[in-house]
Amino acid sequence: MSPVLSRLRRTVLAAAILGAASLALQPAPLQAQAASRAPAAAVVDTSGPTQLIESAANAMLGELDARRAEFRKDPRKLEALVERFLLPYFDVDHAARLVLGKHWRTATPEQRQRFIDGFYGSLMSNYGDALVEFTGDRIRVLPSTVAPDATSAVVRTEVKRSNGSKIPVNYSMRKVDAGWKAWDVVIEGISYVKSFREDFGSEIDQKGLEAVIQRLEAQNRRGASTGSRG
Repeated sequence: MSPVLSRLRRTVLAAAILGAASLALQPAPLQAQAASRAPAAAVVDTSGPTQLIESAANAMLGELDARRAEFRKDPRKLEALVERFLLPYFDVDHAARLVLGKHWRTATPEQRQRFIDGFYGSLMSNYGDALVEFTGDRIRVLPSTVAPDATSAVVRTEVKRSNGSKIPVNYSMRKVDAGWKAWDVVIEGISYVKSFREDFGSEIDQKGLEAVIQRLEAQNRRGASTGSRG
């Protein structure tokens, strides 16, 4: 993966993997609205995948803009913001199941839940600092038509780099009982679910699932300790 794509991947995954697919896909006109709208008054439109993304972006970016310095000082408040605005619209369980792949079938219910918790926590630790700096001013959602009876959709976006070139970033959405949720992000053809499945799969094959879960849990405990001292 190129250094440029690695930097982009860090920023976009900060939005998408943490449940912020809805944050990352905000078109420029909505950003101006978000800056002037009170976060408490924001309402997320869940009638369709594009509507959900645009309205959740307004809510998230509005609060990020208003409290950015506060979030930089206290990562725990940023995590609470993610849980409030974004996690309801990101299928963390489904994504974690796909990341585990074949190992999901042999994992115990307890291990599955611990992996989900550990996986999310590690993402927050690794990408939270990039998320707090995210503004969305270079990201544009592309028009799309979703049939009323559709149960899956791809929301396409473009991310403008500093040199003016545009990188395609597509979000995979699925409709569940609770409504539309994002579960994957594909950057220049590279799926984060597939990438993490390969990374974790190799580690699990070598060390075992329990060892990997314990590593994630230990990493998250260290991150929480560091955050509490900040």
